Amino acid sequence: MRISSRKLGNLVGKKSTFPSGIKALADYVHRKGLKLGIYSDAGYFTCSKQMPGSLGHEEKDAKSFASWGIDYLKYDNCNNDGSNPTVRYPVMTRALMKAGRPIFFSLCEWGDMHPALWGAPVGNSWRTTNDISDTWESMVSRADMNEVYAELARPGGWNDPDMLEVGNGGMTKDEYIVHFSIWAISKAPLLIGCDVRNATKETMEIIANKEVIAVNQDSLGIQAKKVRMQGDLEIWAGQLSRYRVALLLVNRGPWRNSITAHWDDIGIPPSSVVQARDLWEHKTLKEQFVGNLTATVNSHGCKMYVLKPIS
Repeated sequence: MRISSRKLGNLVGKKSTFPSGIKALADYVHRKGLKLGIYSDAGYFTCSKQMPGSLGHEEKDAKSFASWGIDYLKYDNCNNDGSNPTVRYPVMTRALMKAGRPIFFSLCEWGDMHPALWGAPVGNSWRTTNDISDTWESMVSRADMNEVYAELARPGGWNDPDMLEVGNGGMTKDEYIVHFSIWAISKAPLLIGCDVRNATKETMEIIANKEVIAVNQDSLGIQAKKVRMQGDLEIWAGQLSRYRVALLLVNRGPWRNSITAHWDDIGIPPSSVVQARDLWEHKTLKEQFVGNLTATVNSHGCKMYVLKPIS
């Protein structure tokens, strides 16, 4: 949600967009059991140059956000004074801490100064990449850039490779499933980037997959990593609660191919007997696996499993 102007130094919502005010909207959203986010900027104007940023007004703006009932702040990096983000962003951190309401602070610094290295004391998530676009090449490159910082993610502080493009029309269904799967296993914020009012049944089946979302929301909060790459074939894995492992097999190549994940690569004792749950087929495989799991994966496709050792 974006605001429009200032009056006597205070942010003011656009009357035509928020005729009853932003607090009334927040109250309505909260009655639905949902949260409300807002957008601002660590500069004088937002990236559109049409709305004021918060630079120099951090305390006033944080108090406004809290009084309105805002739950999430995305804080961009346009039209600033040239000072380092490491100087500008903590000013808003301190303002939010004094505002009297817990607000999730999303740093949108575009990964310029490696915010994963300094973001944990400052915010709750940090962009590790520049802006994504709705293409396979853009998506997988953001996944690669984000994966570098996997060990720095933890509950309360997450790597953010930018929003989801699922449903915007630039990729195939298989490619969008890869996109959603990588973001989920990477514990990335699952920010829907399409117009949900016009989302197709196919799009909803992807972004509303509860089993994949559960991997993203697992209580351990461990970001998965690429544990093995064989040309265009990738194996991603990450530990889950209750001694389980999330496994993602990705085929970036132009042809259908088989991919084998070995237990010693993904943190399962080699002699363990494992039960596999296919999260996109929504079924537990009848076969039990020892030592490894092999699956045939479409070009620009994936297979995603939760592996549970049973003996």
